[in-house]
Amino acid sequence: MNPGSRLPAIFFGHGSPMVTLDDNRFNGAWRAWGEALRARSVPPRAIVCISAHWYTRGSAVTAMARPKTIHDFGGFPQALFDIQYPAPGDAALAARVRDLLAPTKVLLDNSEWGLDHGTWAVLRHAFPAADVPVIQLSIDGSKPARHHYELAKRLAPLRDEGVLITGSGNVVHNLRLMKRDDEAASFDWAGRFNTAITTALADNDHDVLINFDLLGEDARLAVPTPEHYLPLLYVAALQDEHDKMTIATDEIVNGSLSMLSAIVEPR
Repeated sequence: MNPGSRLPAIFFGHGSPMVTLDDNRFNGAWRAWGEALRARSVPPRAIVCISAHWYTRGSAVTAMARPKTIHDFGGFPQALFDIQYPAPGDAALAARVRDLLAPTKVLLDNSEWGLDHGTWAVLRHAFPAADVPVIQLSIDGSKPARHHYELAKRLAPLRDEGVLITGSGNVVHNLRLMKRDDEAASFDWAGRFNTAITTALADNDHDVLINFDLLGEDARLAVPTPEHYLPLLYVAALQDEHDKMTIATDEIVNGSLSMLSAIVEPR
């Protein structure tokens, strides 16, 4: 297939679940992405999302016909728990993902998981009709960053098969040090780490992205646990010589949450 007809891959910083409720600059960007994707001559036929919120031992992919909407949080307004995102699943695509990722063993999950808020909080704005099939691929928490990067590369053929690949997380995600004020200035370490990763994305320097822990104390504070960072690798790994990397949003909120989003797309 002509690289120019290839679908992009998108990493989005999803932040607090509250971001999905209000009309703001972030979900405005999500709506714009969705409109552009739906306007393509060949829009996405399905979506694979790697969400920070499905962190497992071993790998799994949702394969049920009707994935449930998972409200994997607490202490938020009832309006968030009332949200449903009834996108269909795609068992055939789940099997295709399993086959592409071989010899890594991938469990076909027919009943346990569904669509968590890392997925639906964004997709309800980008694809509000919930008419595009969605599956989730879990993050194997027992594996190092390079494993995830190499695993992601095997998903590349999907971009030529009408499948949108998305990663959902946060480059900087430290809830323990988070400030309550949405407009609070970022911590110095958060800004430095975010800038280092943004620069690596712009320079196509994947070694920095994989070995982010070598950024020292900034990395330790920005990525106290890896589940929110690793989805970035599933998008960055798909960039090849035909693609460019676009930084779509780049802002730190609450002092320690990066809303950096990046798109791999044909030049």
